[in-house]
Amino acid sequence: MHLPYIEEAFVPEPKLSGYLLAIDHAFGRSKALFLNSLGFRMGHPDVLRRALLQHAADNAVSSVQSTPFGVKYLIEGRFSGPTGTSAVIRSVWFVETGERSPRFVTAYPIRGTQK
Repeated sequence: MHLPYIEEAFVPEPKLSGYLLAIDHAFGRSKALFLNSLGFRMGHPDVLRRALLQHAADNAVSSVQSTPFGVKYLIEGRFSGPTGTSAVIRSVWFVETGERSPRFVTAYPIRGTQK
């Protein structure tokens, strides 16, 4: 199974510049350093947005969890950066109850997978 309505999936801008690419963010720093090692940069958040959407399109959903607020989808698979370096990541997507467009929540590396 793939992420439903992938063509409507979206990645909120604050998740990119305000968190995943923010080296100075208290909780996002380790993710920013990881993404930097793959070639993603703060000045080009759209490159990361496109890569996250491509990751969701290319990989099957590995887990689905229903909650009172909607449905959470986990996707695991290879993720390549602009430099050609890749790793296996887990991305998290959420579809709120009554909606159908998947919203990106977060992504992180699965340990020991960077190449």
